[in-house]
Amino acid sequence: MTDLSMPAPSRGTTPTRTLIAAGIIRRTPGRTLTVRVTQAGVTGSIRKAGAR
Repeated sequence: MTDLSMPAPSRGTTPTRTLIAAGIIRRTPGRTLTVRVTQAGVTGSIRKAGAR
């Protein structure tokens, strides 16, 4: 597994990496949990399953 929180190994000049977004969607009976992390902050929602 790669640890994305660690800096890239030094190989001369490496391009700058930018994290755009990371998140998770978890579906359980009756509901959907969504969490998104960006530079602006963390957002989340819980909805009834099948709702959009």
